[in-house]
Amino acid sequence: MSESSISSNAPGAPIVLHEALSASGRRWRWVRKHPTLILGLALLLIVAGLAIAAPWIATHNPININPLQRMKPPSADHYFGTDALGRDVFSRVVWGGRVSLVVAIVVALIATAVGVVLGLLAGFVRWADAIIMRIMDGMMAIPDILLAIALMAVIRASLTTVIIAIAIPQVPRVVRLVRSLALTLREQLYVEAAHAVGTRLPVILRRHVLPNMVTPLVVQATFIAATAVLTEAVLSFLGVGVPAQVPSWGNMMADARNYVAVAFYTILYPGILLAITVLAINLMGDGLRDALDPRLTNQR
Repeated sequence: MSESSISSNAPGAPIVLHEALSASGRRWRWVRKHPTLILGLALLLIVAGLAIAAPWIATHNPININPLQRMKPPSADHYFGTDALGRDVFSRVVWGGRVSLVVAIVVALIATAVGVVLGLLAGFVRWADAIIMRIMDGMMAIPDILLAIALMAVIRASLTTVIIAIAIPQVPRVVRLVRSLALTLREQLYVEAAHAVGTRLPVILRRHVLPNMVTPLVVQATFIAATAVLTEAVLSFLGVGVPAQVPSWGNMMADARNYVAVAFYTILYPGILLAITVLAINLMGDGLRDALDPRLTNQR
């Protein structure tokens, strides 16, 4: 009798096989229940993969100007054609993805971190509540894009200043979310019990409050990231974003807007990548909300 037949006839083999099939079935059912999350994550991974691999897959230097190659249609040498200055559109598109993804990630992290601190302060320190929330209300009274343009008008244009200008208008949304959660959580019995036994406030926040805020904060951060990508493109399109020599989707569309009639591809490809990225992040946010919200999970 062979070793394989012995192992297959062993008493534990059917149990192990059944457990493996059950785990595989559970994973497949989870995927079927959350197609939005899977689709958004897949699209985002494709965009991120292109951006990360830009130094290796870009066929030309994205900032090199070649007047002899201007307005060339898509070809084997220039996959997406060339723009009005003879720069390779494909190379600029994949390098531009780096700018958008960096802005999205950093803005989401900054806005969430600052918003959590201010929101917890407003939710647990009564005298600070009125001051913080009136400032947040004043900031929310100004449209995000106008506030970002105003900030860019007073500071020097760079990627860092664009990130700051986009992150500041997003802070009030996180503050209001965290404050509302804090007002609810501070009335819970386990928080009151921790207060009663003399637990310090920082310990209560770290052990009992912040863990219960992770799910809504993760979902909110995804929507902030999508807004950041779109806002960066708008600022660059208006000429108040990242410097013109930096390849970004907004800069590319701004440069191509006067040549749509003769070279539509110069604005088509960065526009498609921008739309796919924003859609992917929003789909992922919706999917995370559905997957992490126990009320929605129990309804299935």
